[in-house]
Amino acid sequence: MLTINQSIQPPRAEFALDGRLDTATAADLEKALRDALDGISELVFNFEKLEYISSAGLRVLLSTQKIMNQQGSMKVRHVNETIMEIFDITGFTDILTIE
Repeated sequence: MLTINQSIQPPRAEFALDGRLDTATAADLEKALRDALDGISELVFNFEKLEYISSAGLRVLLSTQKIMNQQGSMKVRHVNETIMEIFDITGFTDILTIE
């Protein structure tokens, strides 16, 4: 289960994720991002309540980072220890801007 709270005020968008970003929920986030990224130059993810991320979730982050590299910046904030460990192991700490 994943709850996606969006705050979109171009050119900035924030996505706060609550729950699990996995195979069952990655498509929901992908669709929400696809619908929202037009005209966005600053994208912020708030992972304060994100409990888990799978490879499917990492794929969504990677494809979103590629889009935002073309049109602005992407930041990931409030990453807990569990998610940070996954980012470390997968090398995502080198790809993402984590605050």
